[in-house]
Amino acid sequence: MANAVLVAEPEPATRGFLERHLADDGFDVLGAAECGEALELAERARPDLVLLGDTAALEECRSWSSEVPLIVIGAPEADAVDRARALERGADDFLSRPFLYDELLARIRAVLRRTAPVVPDVVRVGALEIDRPTRRVAVGGKRIDLPAKEYELLLKLASEPSRVFTKEELLREVWSFRSIGKTRTLDSHASRLRRKLARAGGGPFVVNVWGVGYRLRED
Repeated sequence: MANAVLVAEPEPATRGFLERHLADDGFDVLGAAECGEALELAERARPDLVLLGDTAALEECRSWSSEVPLIVIGAPEADAVDRARALERGADDFLSRPFLYDELLARIRAVLRRTAPVVPDVVRVGALEIDRPTRRVAVGGKRIDLPAKEYELLLKLASEPSRVFTKEELLREVWSFRSIGKTRTLDSHASRLRRKLARAGGGPFVVNVWGVGYRLRED
């Protein structure tokens, strides 16, 4: 499952360079020229990390979510004080221009490792139990056999049971789609998964939040 990186960089050549090389290195890449566009993309796609090329927009971009790691790419004249201020204002790392791509890539991977959520081997949500090592799913002790994508969708929703995952986010992380288009893939899988869980006595699970996406259960 590829990590998604949002590149919020006002300079077109730098943004294109980063988008191209990060995609070659296996990331799903979203590009934005300014903070407003970046915020809109972040709300819809829920990236795993943000690269921010405009330090003046740090507080505005950080206001979207303190949970998404953010690396600032600073100006050539940035000094130790600029780096310290960026970190104090919520950045997870800071790199000045001109930068070496290999160093930036190493920092991205290090931040993602450091901030990755810890998922237990056995995930329990009410009567639902998911055993990750064996991929066994049960509701009230009754085992349910799920195909690979239904299992991955369930596991993703169960990682934060009350949070609404956007359709774009789920299609990217479960199916590796780069854009939504008009596909019904997610809806059809969610519908089948919901019926299977209901037949086993669980639910309501896999709740459709109209116009947004899905969450595992109601609050």
